[in-house]
Order: sequence, then C-alpha cells, then structure tokens
Amino acid sequence: MFKTPLSCSLSRAVAGAGLALSLGLAPVVWAQAHAQPALALFMQAAGGDTTAAPAAAKAFADWLKAEPGHPVLLAYAGSATSMQANTTWAPWKKLAYAEDGLGQIDKALALLTPAHDAPWVQGVPAVLEVKFVAANTFLAVPGFMNRKERGQRLLREVLDSPLWAGAPAVFRTSVQAAAGKAGLAGARP
Repeated sequence: MFKTPLSCSLSRAVAGAGLALSLGLAPVVWAQAHAQPALALFMQAAGGDTTAAPAAAKAFADWLKAEPGHPVLLAYAGSATSMQANTTWAPWKKLAYAEDGLGQIDKALALLTPAHDAPWVQGVPAVLEVKFVAANTFLAVPGFMNRKERGQRLLREVLDSPLWAGAPAVFRTSVQAAAGKAGLAGARP
C-alpha cells in the first residue's frame, strides 16, 4: 500500500567516516554515538527493509529526547514512523502510522526558522534536509493522503533555495534525482 521513500542524501554520509555534526545539536560526543546508527537504520528502512522502520523510529524518538524540538530529528522520526505502515497488515494501523508520521513532519516544517539555515550533517543546511525528507515522505505515501503536490513544492523550494549552491554535491545529486522522479520540470542540472 505504501511506497518506500526515495533515498535521501545521507546514504553516503552514513556509510562514510564519522559524521560532522554542528550547530544546535546535543554535545558532539553524544550525537556522534547516536547519529550513525539512527541514520543507518533509517536508510535500511528507506531501502525497503520493513524490519528497520520501527528501530529507526525508536532511534530518532530517543534522540529527540536529548534534543527536543530539533526539526531535522523530528522530520526523520516522522518519516520513519510513516514507514512503519509497511510493517503491518491492518489498514487502521497503516493509516495511524502514516498519519502520526506525517504529523511529525508537519511539525518539523513548522519549526523551521532562519537559524536552521546552518549546516546539520555533512554540511547540508538543516532547512534543506528537513524539506527534502518531508518531500520524499510526502511523495511516497498513497495518493488519497493528498501530499504529492506539497512534496513537489518542497522539492522545488530546496532547488530554488539560496542555500542550494553551498550544499554538498551528494545532497544536490540526491535532490535532483528525486525531482526528476517526481516529474518536476526545470530541475537544476
């Protein structure tokens, strides 16, 4: 019933050497110990491993306890929660997971401020990461949830952002691939 979200920019970052965390996160030692496992679980879930979705959702929920209200963490927690819809056969549970996850993502988007223009992981501005995770999730949920248009709009906002040029090439490539798959005309090369 639910499609798996498109891969996000962190797949290569998670596989690579230590993550560079900065600005607004919990102390670096704590964050480094939790970032890689949480993101690795998320990428497994995004790749279609339904057994990883609950673990990813829990990892980000636990991380949020240490850094409450962080929009990037909330976006990933919401996306992982919505992916849990793939782990159950019960339609009401599928819908509950999807709605709970989408609600978390909506909250993450509402929490964005100019302070989130700062880099989060591997130099990706937090605002762009949140919008990209949200867009991927919105584009992955079934059509009756009416999120496709908003997902496309968020991808367009990422592409048109003045922060775009300074974002790492890996992130830009992932966004461009998602934009192409979403059928956005005029996606940047």
